[in-house]
Amino acid sequence: MNDLSFSRRQALATLSAGVAAVALTGTRAFAQAPAGESQAVALLDTIGENLVALSPEGATSLGIDTGLRASLRSKLADRSQVGRDRLAAVLRADLARAEAIDTAPLSHSTRTSVEVVRSAYRTAIDGFSQPYGDVAVGGWRNTPYVVIQNVGAYLDVPRFLDADHPVNNAADAEAYLARLESFATQLDGELARLKAAEGKGLIAPGFLIDKAVNQMTMSVKGAREGGGLVESLVRRTKDIPGNWGERARAISQQKIAPALERQLAALQAQRPKATMDAGLWARPHGPEFYQWALRASTTTRMTPDEIHQMGLDQVAELHGRMDGILKSLGYTQGTVGARMTALSDDPRYKFAEGDPGRAEIMAFIQDRIKIIRAQLPRAFRTLVRGNLEVKRLPPEEEPGAPGAYGGAGSIDGTIPGKFWINLRTTDLHRKYDLPDLAHHEAIPGHVWQGEYSNQLPLIRAQLAFNAYSEGWALYAEQLADELGVYDDFVVGRLGYLQSLAFRAIRLVVDTGLHHKRWTREQAVRYFVETNGSKPEEVASEVDRYCSWAGQACGYKIGHTEIVRQRGRAQKALGSRYDLRDFDDAVVKGGNVPMDVLAKNVDEYIATAKR
Repeated sequence: MNDLSFSRRQALATLSAGVAAVALTGTRAFAQAPAGESQAVALLDTIGENLVALSPEGATSLGIDTGLRASLRSKLADRSQVGRDRLAAVLRADLARAEAIDTAPLSHSTRTSVEVVRSAYRTAIDGFSQPYGDVAVGGWRNTPYVVIQNVGAYLDVPRFLDADHPVNNAADAEAYLARLESFATQLDGELARLKAAEGKGLIAPGFLIDKAVNQMTMSVKGAREGGGLVESLVRRTKDIPGNWGERARAISQQKIAPALERQLAALQAQRPKATMDAGLWARPHGPEFYQWALRASTTTRMTPDEIHQMGLDQVAELHGRMDGILKSLGYTQGTVGARMTALSDDPRYKFAEGDPGRAEIMAFIQDRIKIIRAQLPRAFRTLVRGNLEVKRLPPEEEPGAPGAYGGAGSIDGTIPGKFWINLRTTDLHRKYDLPDLAHHEAIPGHVWQGEYSNQLPLIRAQLAFNAYSEGWALYAEQLADELGVYDDFVVGRLGYLQSLAFRAIRLVVDTGLHHKRWTREQAVRYFVETNGSKPEEVASEVDRYCSWAGQACGYKIGHTEIVRQRGRAQKALGSRYDLRDFDDAVVKGGNVPMDVLAKNVDEYIATAKR
């Protein structure tokens, strides 16, 4: 991994007018295939620049929309069909260049980066061959539906502008206004794709449309009244001369609100045609889309039936472990699910209602983060900062969102990683499950892991694999338990095991919905009865699986593989095995598909044996 710092420097310091060329031609080309290490690194950097030029929001979130990339700060990605076609063309061209690289003479780190690009781009290109849907390039949010309760610019852009777009001077404020103008264009680009998919017979389940309609109605109201988008700019320009609020309000009312209303009207027109069938089995080309989505999420070729059975087996094993803890706490009668439901009703583990409870939850999270931070030197030889901000989800997003999610901040550290917590009601969370949630989303989970990826070449900071991302986050939960954070809080260990069982149940439910023709009600009931999960939380979870088909399967499959690789390293190395070195090998190798993870562990084992 000696070449990582060189690659980062080259990505950031040797840029030329090629960035501008990307915007015009879509890609930068080499006359011939590269012949060695430096040429391969240069090609990877070019591939990274080609991708980031088509993802202005990503450039801002990574903190690299400066210098020769500064123009990206005023733009948003093109969500129209033309934009998607342009992206697919760039991927095909750059995949051909990556395929032409002879990896045999390359260093392990550069070879890994080439393999990552090949895997991510092959999968994405296959996704673009589907008749509809949003395809994430090296990301997790693959969905057949362009706009729904947890998908669409109406959700993404307000959150992005408020949390990630910097407003430090007049130029930043002008860029914010330019992005507001582009927001309306984005919405209309999505609208055309929404209608095109309907023309192919694709209409989302009625219960998802109902949620989306309710949320978008709130978004329209906010845009008409000069709400969040305007308020965010006003708040951050109070010391910057200019009529920023007035200009933002005009754009919001005259352009954004009408564009939102057009999307809302399209969804409302679809509602009478919608069925309540939850899964892709009921949609045209749905089984084919689902098989691709499973591949994208798990980076395996496992079938729906294999994944379903894996989930059943793991639920049984985890519930066996939970049973003993429940008995030690005095919960001896009934199924594990029934006893967890009873535990959930125990007032000792609830937070207060309303704003007092929300404040209590925020303080509780900070305390648990402090506890785990103190233990991390025992698990990692190389430590990162863990730059973290805990924030409440925007209220208009909360009804369709999961209980929490998180991710790393910018490469330069100016934008902290985020742990977004859903606080529409404090009843979503319990004192025994919130610590585990913090470990998963923040430290040593998504926020922590993302900071290692941010040290890799630019293309690696942009590409992620769901099985690794979520598998790591579950492994982070396991590490927290192994580091002793629950030794004096045994009910917290129960929450951790319930979390693992929850993810194993996802394997059963996701495949049940999309392959075995389960109803939404059947999926919710299975969750509640089997794992004692809270019905309100589970309803949103199940709706999420309906729109992000296959995504929920990456968690436990990725976690299982990371643990399997650790066992392989322990067996191969014996007394030479060190947890800190294994964890470094996994996390410093960056976000990779599962076959590349195995190669990174091979390298660790070989190095440790020398």
